[in-house]
Amino acid sequence: MYKQIIRPFLFCFKPETSHRLYLALVRFSAHFPGRYAVRLFHKYDAPGLKREVFGLEFRNPVGLAAGFDFNGDHFNELSDFGFGFLEIGSLSSDPQDGGPKPRLFRYKKEKALINRIEARNKGVRYAIDRIQAKRPEAVLCANITYNAASRKDDEIANDYQKAFSLLYDFVDMFTVNVSRPNADGLLEVQDRNSLADIIDPLLELRLCYDTYKPLLVKFSPDTPLEQLDEMVDFCMLSGVDGIVAGDTTRRTDLLKARNKPASGYLSGAPLFERSLAIVRHISEHTLGRFPIVACGGIMTPTQAAQMLDAGASLVQMHTGLVYEGPKLVKKTLKYLANQTS
Repeated sequence: MYKQIIRPFLFCFKPETSHRLYLALVRFSAHFPGRYAVRLFHKYDAPGLKREVFGLEFRNPVGLAAGFDFNGDHFNELSDFGFGFLEIGSLSSDPQDGGPKPRLFRYKKEKALINRIEARNKGVRYAIDRIQAKRPEAVLCANITYNAASRKDDEIANDYQKAFSLLYDFVDMFTVNVSRPNADGLLEVQDRNSLADIIDPLLELRLCYDTYKPLLVKFSPDTPLEQLDEMVDFCMLSGVDGIVAGDTTRRTDLLKARNKPASGYLSGAPLFERSLAIVRHISEHTLGRFPIVACGGIMTPTQAAQMLDAGASLVQMHTGLVYEGPKLVKKTLKYLANQTS
């Protein structure tokens, strides 16, 4: 039904409007008996799908990537589609307006999106209110970033610390998003020293809490491999729990569209091979001893399985849901379960 009815309807609108409508449909489905029906037709459980990663229990390895539910408005409704975990954000300590419109572009033939939304969100306090209002029903991860107004290195580091400390008691794990600069190119983490300036204070803060929450670092697929290796080594030695590899890419030239693509960050099908190569590289570099969450270009169940075979412990989807619909989650879970049986 999604490809025949819902997607053609959504694609009549501009991409950012269609995303809001997508989430509105998800919210509408949460009303009884809609939520029961969504769970009935979308959830899929099998013993072989369960995972223990970062000391947490995941009912399956398929998650929702950051950038879909920016503010934590819909995490329980989205979990009804079968996700084993959900990542909200990116969230900053203060609300962010994001880039000027238009800031989201659709390339249907190549199943891709380009965005320059720049972490538009209502801030961590809004997300905390939403989490307190409805207890998460699946593992909930918060993707944290810095405020667009921050200019100095110490300001940026303080933004991460503030977002981290405010959210600590309300989520199960964190992803520290250092995967791309803002519009002014201020944050460009390209070596272990600049990464340490952000991560070390967070690891020290974590010692102040009674409950241990896993902390992951999200890297850009555009990072040169030599520098990526240095930063992965730092993460392993410092106490970081895992890597999210990767994110959107500035390589908009990967699109084969006739018209020159918009500037911004590319996600979707053209990114898959690059993402797969990075997951395989990190797994080989760490001898498979460091957990990896694969993110970027996963559009089919087979591609999710390829990521896991390449060394990922978990996978995340985003643009695949736009083009293939939420049933992609169940199809992937059934495919993975059949592989392990």
